[in-house]
Amino acid sequence: MASLMSQRHELESHLEQAVRLQSPVLRLPSELLSSVFVMGIMDIEEENPVMVSTLMLVCRYWSEVALNTPILWAKISVSPHDSLDKARRKLERSKSCPLDVAINFGPRMDYATSVTEQIIHAMDLIRPAIWRTKSFRLSVPNRPQAHAALLRCQEDAPLLETLSIRIFHSMQDDHYSSPPLPLFNGHTPRLQSCSLTSFNFGWDHTLVSRLRVLKLGGYFNNFTPSAHILLDILRQCPGLEEFALRNVSNVDSDLCVVRSNEFDSPPLPKTVHLRQLRKVSFYYAGIDLTRQLMGQISFPNLESLELCYLENVTPVLQLLYSQALTRLPLSHLRIETCLFNEMKFVNLLRRLPSLVALELVDVEDASSNLLKGFSSSQPWICPRLEALTIDGCTALDWDSLRTFIESRLPANPHAYARYHNSPMSITSSASATAAAHARSKAHQVPRKGPQNVFLGPQRLRTIDVTRCNQISKEMVQWLRMYVADVKCEPAKGVWGEPIMP
Repeated sequence: MASLMSQRHELESHLEQAVRLQSPVLRLPSELLSSVFVMGIMDIEEENPVMVSTLMLVCRYWSEVALNTPILWAKISVSPHDSLDKARRKLERSKSCPLDVAINFGPRMDYATSVTEQIIHAMDLIRPAIWRTKSFRLSVPNRPQAHAALLRCQEDAPLLETLSIRIFHSMQDDHYSSPPLPLFNGHTPRLQSCSLTSFNFGWDHTLVSRLRVLKLGGYFNNFTPSAHILLDILRQCPGLEEFALRNVSNVDSDLCVVRSNEFDSPPLPKTVHLRQLRKVSFYYAGIDLTRQLMGQISFPNLESLELCYLENVTPVLQLLYSQALTRLPLSHLRIETCLFNEMKFVNLLRRLPSLVALELVDVEDASSNLLKGFSSSQPWICPRLEALTIDGCTALDWDSLRTFIESRLPANPHAYARYHNSPMSITSSASATAAAHARSKAHQVPRKGPQNVFLGPQRLRTIDVTRCNQISKEMVQWLRMYVADVKCEPAKGVWGEPIMP
């Protein structure tokens, strides 16, 4: 009986295995299954660390396939939540696959000694694999820790494409001003994106040349770069597509006056032509430095511009107007906590027919005259405008805002059928023919021709009236009748409580 029972169990196990082998998934070749894993995990925008381990728990075959797929282990992360042992396992399993390395320790200064030790151990672990590192991101509390880590980055990095160095606390570490050069032995032929925050690299051109994305920030006092230095760097990046300058102090007023005078009479060296530049952002970078840079750059393909905390930006608006006289396909403009001449701003907007999104945040000079200009049809200002933000702009009155919204409504309601989300919203007939006809009308692309010139401006899709105390609840309800997306959050008090108008 015991022999028969064992034979029965053996037969059942063979039958179960045979049934499982009939599954199409289990019959997939390991190479194809590995590709499925890669597409399923790498296509996720936010990294999901549970995904790989979950796949490995399905069965032994899947676990073996996942372990033998190096790209699944190519993201190496060291942080308070990611241990060195985990990074070591991933490093071994990634074999010779290009790596994405991230060493991330927040701004907390509580355990400075232990954090420094973890950073050093992490760099000692990653150092032999620098030659196959595709992206390297370092975020540390202070400058000594950054230098301790970067002193271990002296090998060539032939595959490095993205470099990000962020130092949270940099005001107290002036004795670490000398850069640990040359980084990566000065050999980064594929470097395209570079983001440096409070890291003093001596403004070495070998590190910031031939870039497509350049972001600089967190330079104060004596470490603030001059316009000449920045222009020399930009001149080394003729294919630059994105440039950001953030939190750069301009404390020496005497030098600022001299630079301003130099800008007005004898101009700086020849203009830097950046034909591929698409996005520019200046955030607390000083109006003098911003004006000098914008005055010496040619940007015929600029699509996005952000001007934040720059005091009076009227000179910059004049430079934009001069560029718009030839070519300026600007589609997104954001101005935050700045002053400007409203008439000159309106004149600039008249030269920006391609503008789609306009963001004004805490702008006191934005009055009702601005919205009245948008409402005028002689000719239409920014006819393609679809998103408007007037966050904290309390000088605008309700009448001008209502007139602006009404002026952007189509005279023919069928002219904007594309705003309907589905055919069900525009048909009540149960007929399949009617539904198909409505679906074809909803997806129909309008033909380009002379008749499109007289269609008028685009209908507003989004409006943000956050912290506009002059806008009541009833007014917000009226806006929601004519605008698809209305954002409205009341102003908040000291303790975060809403302050109702």
